[in-house]
Amino acid sequence: MGKRAAALEVTPEDRTALLGLVRARTTPQRVSLRARIVLAAAAGQAQLAIAQALAVSRPTVALWRQRFAAGGVAALRHDAPGRGRPRRLSQARVDALVQATTQTKPPGATHWSTRTMAAQFGVSNATVARIWQAHGLQPHRVKTFKLSRDPHFAEKLRDVVGLYLHPPEKALVLSVDEKAQMQALDRTQPGLPLKKGRCGTLTHDYKRHGTTTLFAALNVLEGKVLGACYPRHRNGEFRQFLAVIDRHTPPELDLHLLVDNYGTHKHPAVRRWLQRHPRFHLHFTPTSASWLNQVERWFRELTTKRIRRGVFKSVPDLIAAVEEYLQVHNENPRPFVWTATAAQILAKVGKCKAILETLH
Repeated sequence: MGKRAAALEVTPEDRTALLGLVRARTTPQRVSLRARIVLAAAAGQAQLAIAQALAVSRPTVALWRQRFAAGGVAALRHDAPGRGRPRRLSQARVDALVQATTQTKPPGATHWSTRTMAAQFGVSNATVARIWQAHGLQPHRVKTFKLSRDPHFAEKLRDVVGLYLHPPEKALVLSVDEKAQMQALDRTQPGLPLKKGRCGTLTHDYKRHGTTTLFAALNVLEGKVLGACYPRHRNGEFRQFLAVIDRHTPPELDLHLLVDNYGTHKHPAVRRWLQRHPRFHLHFTPTSASWLNQVERWFRELTTKRIRRGVFKSVPDLIAAVEEYLQVHNENPRPFVWTATAAQILAKVGKCKAILETLH
């Protein structure tokens, strides 16, 4: 089995680190192999036995024993200078490709693909993909945004964020909105169930069976949600939902409701109702800033977890599904934790505005 070399000295801390490299799925294979060599050497195995077990050469085993002895676990992560295939593209060509990706558009298209860019520079699309990955470029993706033009943006922002970070005493803060026009969609054919190697399926076409609107109030402190479905979302339905909130909250507490600027929330009939119920206080988010209303985040969870992939043969079926989701959620509610201050948000918005102004 070959000459047995002296067992490699490995401290308990290094052994733990080596085992972590071997077990972690994100460890590069070459680094994992080196860690296995060192662990086998620490167990006193002969170099030839290690080489045969790991399908490497004896010089390779000797090399990484020496590297570990000289540099510890960190030495296993690094290759010697000059190893690997030499670069075929100069840095100038790489810089030119990156600049073309970020500053230009291909003829007849809105963005570059790996193949169109590869044809432009005379390289393989795999080369383009590696360069994009190294520079964090993803031309196929885009994020949407909207900056509020509300003249009272800062004032409303401080009001809303103040309620999140410093809620008033002896009061409840409720994030309120409506998820309008939820459709009861029935698929034209049954979908195939999830199985090994295949995701579940849904037909792309569907039958519409009507709509309903969910009014919801998220308790910012506890995470519980009070909800009710109505056929429409006019001021009459909003007043009915306010009455539901009134009945289901402790009467001795003031209620601070965060709402958007939808006309229903400012209707004269709603204002008269609020005058008769002085414990209700409405706080309006800035226009085009629905992201400030936490219940919108809860609506997204409702959509992804219960509505989008659901099959509903009637509006009552849809309402029953929503009510079931509400019940399950409220059994183990988890509030959203707001951390950003108004000053931080204003600084970020100001930076975005400055960038937009430089583009014109």
